[in-house]
Amino acid sequence: MLNLTIQNLLMEISQAPSTPVYFYGVYAVGFVAAVVIGSIAWYNSKRPPGWEDKERPTIVPEVKDTEEN
Repeated sequence: MLNLTIQNLLMEISQAPSTPVYFYGVYAVGFVAAVVIGSIAWYNSKRPPGWEDKERPTIVPEVKDTEEN
C-alpha cells in the first residue's frame, strides 16, 4: 500500500509542468547586466583609498561627469 502511494506521488511529480527555460534566462541576463553596469559604475567612480593610482581597464568605457565646471 505504501509502495503504491509513493509510486503515485512520483508519477504526479514527474507529470507536473516544469519551469520554462526562459524564466531562468531572464534571471541570468539580468544578473549579467547588473554585474556589467555595476562594474562600469564602480570603475568610473572615485577610487577607494589605495586604488587612486590604479588604471582603468581598457574594456571599461570612460564616462564623463556632466557636473564638472
